[in-house]
Amino acid sequence: MTERTDRKLIATGVVGTVIAALCCFTPILVVLLGAVGLSAWLGWLDYVLLPALAFFIGLTI
Repeated sequence: MTERTDRKLIATGVVGTVIAALCCFTPILVVLLGAVGLSAWLGWLDYVLLPALAFFIGLTI
């Protein structure tokens, strides 16, 4: 891989990790989904966010 591709992968991993961590550990999505009337989806967040967090941490490493 080239250096430019490596930097893009690391940047993608870091940004994805930060976003997934914010959504997992702060009530950002709870407030946003509740505000737009989609609070029924809150039960499914753990099935999506925790694997996404693990994926992006792995991508960063």
